Amino acid sequence: MQKLIRGFLLLTLIVSAFALPFSATSLAKTGTVYKVPIHNEVEKGLYAFLKRSFTEAEQSGADVIVLDINTPGGFTDAAEEIAKLMDETDLKIIAHINKRALSAGAFLALHADEIYMAPGSTMGAAAIIDGSGNAAEKKAQSAWSAAMINAAKSQGRKPKFALAMANPEEDIPEFRAGKGELLTLRDEEAALPEVGYSEGTVANFDELLAKIGKKDAVIISSDPTFSEQIARFITNPVVVPILLSIAGLGLIVELYSPGFGVAGTMGVSALLLFFYGHLIAGLAGYETILLFLLGAGLIVAELFLPHGIAGIAGAVAVTGSIIMAGANPAYMALSVLIAIVIAITGMVVIMKFFGKKLHLLNRMILMDATDTESGYVSNVNRIDWLGKTAITLTPLRPSGAIVMDGERIDVVSEGNYIDKGKHVKIVKVEGSRTVVRELQEMEGNE
Repeated sequence: MQKLIRGFLLLTLIVSAFALPFSATSLAKTGTVYKVPIHNEVEKGLYAFLKRSFTEAEQSGADVIVLDINTPGGFTDAAEEIAKLMDETDLKIIAHINKRALSAGAFLALHADEIYMAPGSTMGAAAIIDGSGNAAEKKAQSAWSAAMINAAKSQGRKPKFALAMANPEEDIPEFRAGKGELLTLRDEEAALPEVGYSEGTVANFDELLAKIGKKDAVIISSDPTFSEQIARFITNPVVVPILLSIAGLGLIVELYSPGFGVAGTMGVSALLLFFYGHLIAGLAGYETILLFLLGAGLIVAELFLPHGIAGIAGAVAVTGSIIMAGANPAYMALSVLIAIVIAITGMVVIMKFFGKKLHLLNRMILMDATDTESGYVSNVNRIDWLGKTAITLTPLRPSGAIVMDGERIDVVSEGNYIDKGKHVKIVKVEGSRTVVRELQEMEGNE
């Protein structure tokens, strides 16, 4: 029995000794590929998603990160931050251009260690444009051209093609990029030896894995979370001014409404979404939120404090927090200005065309008027005093006081001086103005 057990143990050790090398070889051959999509526009929210994905790839022991690129471009400041993230990552990064890598997308592809393109895909057309869709100023164009050159050089690629993608003054007619035209490379052109911008054309992702020797690798796909999707949408520079305008207009309309209703809810919700998106994207910190809450508190305090200092300080704090929440202070300031203009326009429309009154002012300013239309009068017109006599209590110069039936009355003479203790007759009553005339002795005897 003991011999049988010893034999079984020996057999187990022999099998294990042979199995371990094969297992290790198989594991080494398999490896792990982390697949990360870069779709739609390149913006600040994308940076937060890629940063998380790269961190997870390193922690999972991945060998390669494959960027599945299909983007029309986006914003250069976001692309530069993502490119820096790519350069700082130790893992090998491969760009798989699955349809198009234009503008900022081409810039990111050039920062990858290797580039593969799908059939019919394109890369290039990377001129920088402003918010109106026009060519940016020369200063910005020059800086972006230099960035494209550096992107090509970072991976040992020929910089002249990257420059032709960004600068229409470059002349490369053999690729339809004569002077005045931007270079856009097709997949087969990018793979030409004299260009060297692509390691080859692959029909699909499986073929790409075979090309890079990872056919049997474990594939981990990284997808943006729901929060990251919201952040990408909210931090889009086109959405930011719209969101702030909704917030401003909603709060302005709420000022003209009794209580707190739909407009106020929309305004507050827009502000909460704005800060939530920028917080998730890593653009806004908790200090920004605290500054906003401080500003909002000061504005509320203005309802109970005089002089308006708290309200002004609160408005400055709220504006500052919004500007701090964005990556580009100049653009955020412009977005705030747009929102203010829209809010003021809405206020004018509400007051001018709808005749609405600002309900909030009723809590800050006495709005009630004691006019005659409301039944109020400043005094009683005492026409019953006409013809009555009284005695001057003070000299009339020409104003003074008389006493009649024990009541002191302020009066004026007809212009002449009347001494104290003289008999006078009330000859006119006009509102609060009572006119008297001195009685002569003869008239008094009568």
